[in-house]
Amino acid sequence: MNPIAIACGIFIITYVAIATEKVHKAVAALLGAALMLILKVLDQRAAFGAVDLNVILLLAAMMVIVNILKKTGVFQWLAIKAAKATSGNALPLMAFLAVISALLSAFLDNVTAILLIVPVTLLLTEELRLDPIPFLIAEIMSSNIGGTATLIGDPPNIMIGSAAGIGFLSFLLNLGGLCILMQVALIIGLWLLFRKRLYVPNILRAKLREMDERRAITDRKLLWKCSFVLAGTLLGFIVHETLGLQPASIAIGGAAFLMLITKVSPDEALRDVEWSTLAFFTGLFIIVAGLDAVGVIRFLAEKALRLTGGNLALTSIFVLWFSGFASSFVDNIPYVATMIPIVKSLGSHMPVRPLWWCLAIGAGFGGNGTIIGASANVVVAGLAARSGYNISFARFLAYGLPFLVISLLISTLYVYILYL
Repeated sequence: MNPIAIACGIFIITYVAIATEKVHKAVAALLGAALMLILKVLDQRAAFGAVDLNVILLLAAMMVIVNILKKTGVFQWLAIKAAKATSGNALPLMAFLAVISALLSAFLDNVTAILLIVPVTLLLTEELRLDPIPFLIAEIMSSNIGGTATLIGDPPNIMIGSAAGIGFLSFLLNLGGLCILMQVALIIGLWLLFRKRLYVPNILRAKLREMDERRAITDRKLLWKCSFVLAGTLLGFIVHETLGLQPASIAIGGAAFLMLITKVSPDEALRDVEWSTLAFFTGLFIIVAGLDAVGVIRFLAEKALRLTGGNLALTSIFVLWFSGFASSFVDNIPYVATMIPIVKSLGSHMPVRPLWWCLAIGAGFGGNGTIIGASANVVVAGLAARSGYNISFARFLAYGLPFLVISLLISTLYVYILYL
């Protein structure tokens, strides 16, 4: 049988299984990956080589750090402080958490930001008896917006910056304004959607005002140790290129050092790692590698780009929209890796800088289209499921797809005015 047909068939069946939730997404992804190997679309060496261990190990290490940090009670402290700052009003609280998610995602990586903010959100919504899913969806979208703004906010940005010779400040100056605009649009959208649906009774708000956040801290000595290691790890993320290290290397070092100085056993620290989320990513990397190996992604991209006839404006806008929708269903790391040589080749026929910005914007905002569109989305879904809340593919799509279209429309106008 044709390898292209096999790879496409596996991809479609896997994504249908994930979207319909007939089987767990991790099981679907691992089965799809296994079929890619069994049916010889990929050999084992190529398949395992396609798994981005920088992503997998970064996630695992940061989960260890956050799990130890949880023991200090600092997330309860942050939850009470945030709720008090907004007087327990649901919509201002949602907007506050969304903005914090965006800011953290701009200057850390967005997965680390999500690992820090989601435990706070779950504690807050439980205390105020609110449905956490609207809050979590808002934070997912904000993390993808914030991650698009800087060179270090999202792995595809690092790849694009390296290929195009674009530095940190250039990324921030060119995309920071657009991301602020999109964050404002998101908050307006949240207000329109949820202004009549989220309500905190006065008795709970009064109870909240009486709470003493200082009593939430259960182990100050452990908190100081965790804060020291977390600050060092985050600083390492900012300067990792200067050090010649990958973020995963820094995170692994931070997690190991924290276990050493806190004397938390590895069995205890690793017990609460989201292993199903890591398994899902592993399977997804192999499935996308199968599509890439038979030339499907490259064929689609090159074929569509030829339709623009070499016109800079049409090519730029096509890259923006194609990247947005493609990144909603295909992990944006292998997608961007495939698009980089194509964009480079186009640079011999037209000014290439607008195409780089369109690729970064589309791949970044595209993560908001589906619950599997970005690493941060999948991590949030896993954390929510562990707490008993299911963010279904369909529920996220109902919010994510319209916002993606709005994002791409605004981005088209932004790119056209600034670069075309």
